[in-house]
Amino acid sequence: MYKTKKRALSIVVYVLSAVLFIVFSLLLLLQNRNKASLTINLGIPAVMFLSFLIIVMSLVHVLDKFLYKKNVTKSDTRFLVEFIDRLRFCYSFDDLFQSISEILELKADCAVLLIEREKNYVLYNSPDRISSYYTTRDKLVRNFPLTWKEGFYFIGDSLDVVSSYKHARGFLLNYQHYQLYIFCRYTKLYDIEIYGRLYEEYCRFLSRCKTIENLAEISSLTKEWEQLADTQISFLPHKMPDIPRLKFAAYYRPLVNVSGDYYSVLPIDSSKTLLMLGDVSGKGLPAALIMGLVMNTVKIIEDKEDLVGMIKKVDTAIKNMHLQDKYTVLFIGIVDTDKMKFTYVNASMSDPKILSRAPDGYRIKELKSTASLVGIIDMDDVSVAEMRLFRGDMILLASDGVSEVMDDNGVELGDTDIFKETLQTSAAKSPQQFVDDIVNLIMKYNGDKRLHDDVTMLVAKVG
Repeated sequence: MYKTKKRALSIVVYVLSAVLFIVFSLLLLLQNRNKASLTINLGIPAVMFLSFLIIVMSLVHVLDKFLYKKNVTKSDTRFLVEFIDRLRFCYSFDDLFQSISEILELKADCAVLLIEREKNYVLYNSPDRISSYYTTRDKLVRNFPLTWKEGFYFIGDSLDVVSSYKHARGFLLNYQHYQLYIFCRYTKLYDIEIYGRLYEEYCRFLSRCKTIENLAEISSLTKEWEQLADTQISFLPHKMPDIPRLKFAAYYRPLVNVSGDYYSVLPIDSSKTLLMLGDVSGKGLPAALIMGLVMNTVKIIEDKEDLVGMIKKVDTAIKNMHLQDKYTVLFIGIVDTDKMKFTYVNASMSDPKILSRAPDGYRIKELKSTASLVGIIDMDDVSVAEMRLFRGDMILLASDGVSEVMDDNGVELGDTDIFKETLQTSAAKSPQQFVDDIVNLIMKYNGDKRLHDDVTMLVAKVG
């Protein structure tokens, strides 16, 4: 609409200006044809034409800015413009997902579904019913097969193609084998020209991700990255400490050689032991640097019972690195086997649990978050929580790479009954057997597909 109005306005202004100029020049020539030379009769209109043309071009520019402001920056189209601008600086699917959440979902009230069609793998879906309901996905898969031609298309109420955007309830961006569906009831309010711009930027994003992925795979094979990976692994415990009334097991599987996951077990005295597990945002060298920084900071702190002070020192250390958008989620807790209690700070880790024996089996106790992300925002509100421990309790600390593993239908493992049942039935076993059962479940649930995140677990059994 904006370009159409701009084109129409330009034509009207230029045609009207040309007509006025021609009429004015003819009148001037007729009036002065016997009073001046031919050079003057032609020169004056020529100079006036150039001056008039400059004025007209300035007027068109002003009107163009007015139309752009009215039809793009002041209308609902501004949300898609903002999303396009953000998309230009997205270098991974995590960046894309964050942009979808912050702009398309929260600001534009859209529901979004992203499907990788080669394996029908759902990479992202909004909690809205239209995008998360399985019948929607099944119908879209049937209506838009893998062989569907690349481009952007408008989607109607029946989840098929409609020719007019005025009757659409959403649109599809289809490039390579990635299909991005954006549903909204006011698709017709967006400027028609914005869809082409969005599709072009979406294509650039996918091409950019592919290039970065290829470079990362090549880099991970080089000697320098292997040395970095070896250095990073050296920060992790080589052997679990021998502590009375506590048994440990751990599992660490980085997505590539260099990971952002980390864990540690540090004895404080004969009855108190510090457990730590965290996950740095992103991958690669910056994540590895933050991981090493956190591990070293915690190791050199003398008062390891001051959990709030420890979290804040880690937060300060990360911020002093000045690495843009780098932070960590972190869980630190102290197991006291004399007083049989677990004191902890959970800085936004999603999956820490205690499995406690009950008459009808093992109960799962969630260890809720008590602090914000570490290293990126102010940490004024940090609180310490405490849980009572019983003989036979199993403490599970895990990165989100465990619970967020997906099956072919895009269902995360952490949302399934089989995950809960595996935790409960395996909690009676030794820590190593418990970890093995979870790892086997992850691999079986994921099928033969490549994992999409680091997988790290630390398990401690009391008594």
